[in-house]
Amino acid sequence: MAVPLYLLAPGMNVSRLCLGSMTFGEQNSLGESYRLLDAAFHAGINFIDSAEMYPVPQCSVTQGRSEEYIGRWVRARKIPRDKVVLATKVTGPSGQMVWIRGGPMCLDAKNISEAIDASLLRMHTDYIDLYQIHWPDRYVPMFGESEYDSNRQYPSISITEQLGALADAVEAGKIRYVGLSNETPYGVMKFFHISESDSRYPKIISIQNCYNLLCRNFDSGLAECCHHEGLSLLAYSPMAMGLLSGKYLYPGGGPPDARMNLFRGKYAEGETRYSLSKQNVEAAIEAYKLLADAYGIRPACLAIAFVLKHPLVGSAIFGATKQWQLQEVIKSCQVNLSVEIMSDIDKIHSMYPNPCP
Repeated sequence: MAVPLYLLAPGMNVSRLCLGSMTFGEQNSLGESYRLLDAAFHAGINFIDSAEMYPVPQCSVTQGRSEEYIGRWVRARKIPRDKVVLATKVTGPSGQMVWIRGGPMCLDAKNISEAIDASLLRMHTDYIDLYQIHWPDRYVPMFGESEYDSNRQYPSISITEQLGALADAVEAGKIRYVGLSNETPYGVMKFFHISESDSRYPKIISIQNCYNLLCRNFDSGLAECCHHEGLSLLAYSPMAMGLLSGKYLYPGGGPPDARMNLFRGKYAEGETRYSLSKQNVEAAIEAYKLLADAYGIRPACLAIAFVLKHPLVGSAIFGATKQWQLQEVIKSCQVNLSVEIMSDIDKIHSMYPNPCP
């Protein structure tokens, strides 16, 4: 069974499963990445997501390899450019990744323009199908934070300037469509209001935010914005960094090559959000695993199928380092969650609401 397609934008059908590439160049070698891409493409996955800062954990030596591997694969396999949808992201301000334009310190027009040109070179392509702002150029609670602190705000680049730079890239044919990531309802609506004020500015077509059984914050505010403005959710981390597979509940804490074991202490964003020591995280995982077992569904398939069932989700962005993991995710497209299963999921959610925001 081929992975079904979804109309994300005029002239752009994307597979409902999107292969994330944040392991390419770190956990996965070039050859391993090729084999994963081959198998995914053969199954009907035409949507591939990357970012200029990938792979993670991020460092100066490997930065950009994920985009490079994807571009080399497209050329090596002689895949017609219109048969694959390439998405990538510009790094938001951090001040820590000094090897990326000095931090980067902001998302001004110069940074956005330079980032687009560099991604085009690494991906060996004339255009990027979907170009996304990885996170906002302003303070917002992210990656496990849930409460807004007005005292943490800092001077930021206007959304008008950001949209202007993206408009220039669209006009130049360097990108086709524009999306956001890790955004808030406020940010989404500001982008929409500004793009509506001037027809030169591109309209945002998607938002790439976390959504899974352990994090359903999207439904509190953002879902309403997306519904009324016609925005699709590209749900990243549908398996909560692998937690929902149940593997970290195994004796010894799971396989030593599992991401949270392999990079312990090196990936603060992921470890903060998906720590088993957080309240109710382990209990929630166990509850969803027991539910999957009761219905004869693999826990990973339950997790992915839940995300795909959401009416606003265009595609679920997943990662895989091994072929069997990829095949298990693909099987999730065949899982039909009944009204009874969804009711049982909601019961667990009411007991353990969003333990990994």
